[in-house]
Amino acid sequence: MQKAVSRKPSLLVWRCVVFCLLLSAFCLLAHAQPGVPQPNSPLYGGGMRSGDVATGLPPVLKKVGIDQKLNGQLPLDAVFKDEQGNEVRLGQYFKGKPVVIALVYYTCPMLCNQVMNGMLGSFRQISFNAGEQFEVVTVSFDTKDTPSIAAAKKTTYIAGYNRPSGNAGWHFLTGDDANIKRLAEAVGFRYTWDEQTKQYAHASGIMIATPGGKLARYFYGIDYPPRDLRLALVEASENKIGTPVDALMLYCYHYDPATGKYGAVIMNIIRVAGIMTLIVMGLMFLVLRKIAARRQLVASAARP
Repeated sequence: MQKAVSRKPSLLVWRCVVFCLLLSAFCLLAHAQPGVPQPNSPLYGGGMRSGDVATGLPPVLKKVGIDQKLNGQLPLDAVFKDEQGNEVRLGQYFKGKPVVIALVYYTCPMLCNQVMNGMLGSFRQISFNAGEQFEVVTVSFDTKDTPSIAAAKKTTYIAGYNRPSGNAGWHFLTGDDANIKRLAEAVGFRYTWDEQTKQYAHASGIMIATPGGKLARYFYGIDYPPRDLRLALVEASENKIGTPVDALMLYCYHYDPATGKYGAVIMNIIRVAGIMTLIVMGLMFLVLRKIAARRQLVASAARP
């Protein structure tokens, strides 16, 4: 009887070891999660970043793109008009929270709507709320766009966002040429008028700024992975928003300026996996000791 009892803890130990190995393997494989591919066309911000060589492109497309200016200061004194036609300064929207910046134009027939649709889709998948944990500032770079056009666009996207704080947290601005150019130059956003198509040629992407107006992160294309957006907001807020899990994710994932995405840091993942394994093994060891002590007590009590 005692022989049978002594084997059970041994079996539990082996199960514990197998569990820990599987846990480590899972953590190590986390870095293999595929990212969302970014389009490589200059219209999607993928081919005209700093250091890229434009070859074989139409002349108009050689003038557009997004140049990263990480840690650059936004012109918070730049003056725009809000959806009601009121004069506002960019700095009014920096209220101690990170800010998502997007340059679009509201009468764009296709690409700008895709950028805003991508923002909307990502915003709806994260638990943070615009107007609470972060602000969103969408600015038209077309001087012909008016506050009434901006208001109509806002109505559409706030209805799609469908969160109570959305109206106060997502702003649609218009402005004059001088202030638009100040903001565009500050964020590295290059666009040009195409006389042939009677449209603006421009790149697509969004930027994340710190509460102090410093550029922290860039996301290219029209699809912004919710996990990456959440991490960028947590990072830009200097960990003032988010959870301990977000802090752990930031330890395991690192922003790559070349791709505008967060990729796994394998050595950090190995460290986390090792720590988790030790914690689990320690807990299992304590459980096994309690089981063994209890069985020994029962066996002692059963003796004549």
